[in-house]
Amino acid sequence: MEAREIILKPLVTERTTSLMAEGKYVFKVAKKANKVEIRKAVEEIWGVKVLSVNTVNVAGKTKRVGRNVGRTSDYKKAIVKLAPGNTIEFFQA
Repeated sequence: MEAREIILKPLVTERTTSLMAEGKYVFKVAKKANKVEIRKAVEEIWGVKVLSVNTVNVAGKTKRVGRNVGRTSDYKKAIVKLAPGNTIEFFQA
């Protein structure tokens, strides 16, 4: 897999923006990617030093619109901790 196939998109929520102050960034990643592949992909794309990677398999939720019942997709989330002094800019000014 290539780096852009592993890192699908950053997850930007109120909680993840507070984690950015600690040097932790959260990404939606490919379900088959492991921690080593995620580390190499982040280092290759943004040119930063990664200290640790934690992964979470997130189960999809059941959603309902009227009488129709559906389900959101399952996905994998990675929390990446960077070395002090390294940052990733998601929003280019």
